[in-house]
Amino acid sequence: EEEIFPLVSIGVFFLRGKPEQEKDPKFWNTFAQRTLKNALTLQNLNRNKAKNLILFLGDGMGVPTVTAARILKGQLNGEGGEETVLEMDKFPFVSLAKTYNTNAQVPDSAGTATAYLCGVKANEGTVGVSAAAVRSQCNTTKGNEVTSILRWAKDAGKSVGIVTTTRVNHATPSAAYAHSVDRDWYSDNEMPAEALQDGCRDIARQLFENIPNIDVIMGGGRKYMFPKNVSDVEYPNVAKHSGTRKDGRNLVQEWRDRMETQKGHYVWNKKQLLSLNPNNVDYLLGLFEPGDLTYDLERNTDTDPSLTEMVEVAIKILRKNPSGFYLLVEGGRIDHGHHEGKAKQALHEAVEMDRAIGRADLMTSTHDTMTVVTADHSHMFNFGGYTPRGNIIFGLAPMLSDVDQKPFTSILYGNGPGYKTINGVRENVSTIDYQDNNYQAQAAVPLNTETHGGEDVAVFAKGPLAHLLHGVHEEHCLSKSGTAGLHPVLSSILALLTVTQLIC
Repeated sequence: EEEIFPLVSIGVFFLRGKPEQEKDPKFWNTFAQRTLKNALTLQNLNRNKAKNLILFLGDGMGVPTVTAARILKGQLNGEGGEETVLEMDKFPFVSLAKTYNTNAQVPDSAGTATAYLCGVKANEGTVGVSAAAVRSQCNTTKGNEVTSILRWAKDAGKSVGIVTTTRVNHATPSAAYAHSVDRDWYSDNEMPAEALQDGCRDIARQLFENIPNIDVIMGGGRKYMFPKNVSDVEYPNVAKHSGTRKDGRNLVQEWRDRMETQKGHYVWNKKQLLSLNPNNVDYLLGLFEPGDLTYDLERNTDTDPSLTEMVEVAIKILRKNPSGFYLLVEGGRIDHGHHEGKAKQALHEAVEMDRAIGRADLMTSTHDTMTVVTADHSHMFNFGGYTPRGNIIFGLAPMLSDVDQKPFTSILYGNGPGYKTINGVRENVSTIDYQDNNYQAQAAVPLNTETHGGEDVAVFAKGPLAHLLHGVHEEHCLSKSGTAGLHPVLSSILALLTVTQLIC
């Protein structure tokens, strides 16, 4: 018989056949009937009130990346890959979101983060401010600040958390708490003197000052919290990892002093993190690298926690609150892998985020927890070439180019650092290790850094009122009057927030 993989909680089935079975039309007809039968169960909509909300944001995780990650996940498990089921594939409701910024057809991660976290489309390069603010112009900040779902949830009495594989003051997480006209103002060291004189604050400082009681913060970015030239605890005397702050402040120590009597714990490595008893932790600050966390493929599994491990600890701490929680989880280095043309790094990052989604699923219930998985934008990444079933995702297409008679990999980029010529002709990929972790896939146009893509991204949703995320949405919001006044709460990614009354 064919293998059937039931997902009873959401009423859908996935069918995996064997090669011989797939030759029989009855196999596919049976699959279709079961798919239809179980789709009909979705008419029994989950109209519960969501107590918890988890947003998984795959930075740069466009649809081609999702598909390629699915195949990779299967191949890592010894399967062909195409028939594999990602954790996000199990979500019953899928829609599309437009990603453009107010001033950009192809967006950046700052403007998009403002859109899906604050519900207001914004200019590229800005976080937590409306489109009335101009990038890098400090004097356009005041009066144009917009607040995020993290603040709304905190104001409603919920616990809140941020977990990322990038710096905690990078574009995506910073839109949850900061108001900055420049995403690159990580510390005061990166800010122009004029901006400091005009009263603008760096993003690291805003992390601790704007919403001082964020319950869980985990990611990288340690160096932006310490005074300039102070050696890093993990990489002593390595100049590039030393503190950057010109104001002399030690933001980590300030946090520890403030949280000392509130069950607050600061950790900087995996051992410290996993030794914590979440029942004895109310506030957690985990900064595991001076900058971004290392790629998962290069992660030291003894000293550096995985995204899955961080998510598990975060949920254990946040779920203690009887009023519920909001958690933002970013698989942020999917984006970095693509920018560098390193598809293997990017796809392994996506697979790791999918593992984290699975872990969160085991720790929560669709009865009271709404989970959304999406991306902020896509990339100039794709795969093709008429590859046969089960082709290694990082492998070659089955034919030579009929123009230059050379092989090519299935994965290619539209632009980026992988553009290479030797003696004026395209490099022959069969002469190099194109399955190396850091191989840069060939690109059509030479650029030092590959660019984002402009197509819509997928939005996967499950839990209370997840069915409201359907169709094609803008990354913007409408307004709703609540007990605290008028709030922007119906964003394209977090539409359920309005009707589940998470902030009212």
